[in-house]
Amino acid sequence: MPEEKNNIARVGPTGLKFLRKVPGDMVVAQSCTPEPIIKIAQKLGVNEDEVDLYGKHKAKLDLSILETLKNRKMGKYICVTGITPTPLGEGKSTTTVGLCQALGAYLNKPTIGCLRQPSQGPTFGIKGGAAGGGYSQVVPMDDFNLHLTGDIHAITAANNLLAAQIDARMFHEATQSDKALWRRLVPNRGGKAYLSPIMIRRLKRLGIEKTDAAHLTDEEKGRFVRLNIDPSTITWRRVLDTNDRFIRKIIVGLGPKEKDKIRTTGFDITVASEIMAILALATSLEDMRDRFSKMVVALDKKGNAVTADDLGVTGALTVLMKEAIKPNLMQTLEKTPMIVHAGPFANIAHGNSSI
Repeated sequence: MPEEKNNIARVGPTGLKFLRKVPGDMVVAQSCTPEPIIKIAQKLGVNEDEVDLYGKHKAKLDLSILETLKNRKMGKYICVTGITPTPLGEGKSTTTVGLCQALGAYLNKPTIGCLRQPSQGPTFGIKGGAAGGGYSQVVPMDDFNLHLTGDIHAITAANNLLAAQIDARMFHEATQSDKALWRRLVPNRGGKAYLSPIMIRRLKRLGIEKTDAAHLTDEEKGRFVRLNIDPSTITWRRVLDTNDRFIRKIIVGLGPKEKDKIRTTGFDITVASEIMAILALATSLEDMRDRFSKMVVALDKKGNAVTADDLGVTGALTVLMKEAIKPNLMQTLEKTPMIVHAGPFANIAHGNSSI
């Protein structure tokens, strides 16, 4: 139509139409047809078996790609950051996407953008989404801002599993004998008590250099099964990826079966979890597991640190996060590649993606 033609200022190298009057972000995002994400991956030289598709326009990259591309020449790393936070954002994502589109689509330079995954808290708050804006956006914008491939939900599950384990452990230690705790914590294999690697690590932290359960004394078994957590020192809180101010401070243990094991705790937003910070720093599944094992959740009554490894949940946390460690591949409006992975808050952590 002549009216529409007159409104087009120019057409980008990938066919993106730039209108003289820039419409809203959602209108711009929905005006383009994204490439199948497998094509974006192929342009990067990624093998098909290294791409896990999540629909047509988003995918996860297997960590084996690090080995496949280890001999490729290193590129230049450009960090886009800001100084003064504002309620509506500063334009870091918009600037990053714009640079990637300019370098990749217009100058034909091999360019890959890296962005943090947005939290649903700000997305449904005054700030809104984090896919960029105008003609500098990651698409599909709604997928980018909501759920994506479920990484943040995995963090929520892992964080809250650890929180549940803390309360459950304190409850059982307060209501059971050493022998009962030993029977519940240590499995039987072939009629013998079996100490798993995580249990042997705990014994070593206690200064007990034994690997056979039959050689432990009753006193050593008692030290092993009791963490003796001081409830007033617990720093690990539950999380939810929603702005819900009324659960920032709560009281737990009010149920009749919890036997008055009441304490005050609260919820943080998921992206403030230490698990999110570790996700952005981990270099492999093994490294992530090792970092999880060292997370301090409380102190015992003697002032010693109590870790996730002491609670025996390191492996479970890693299993919940085994897919989340894989970076997500998306694209910009100009069909240049964008890796979206992790998003720790900068006011309590390092505030960058896993790059």
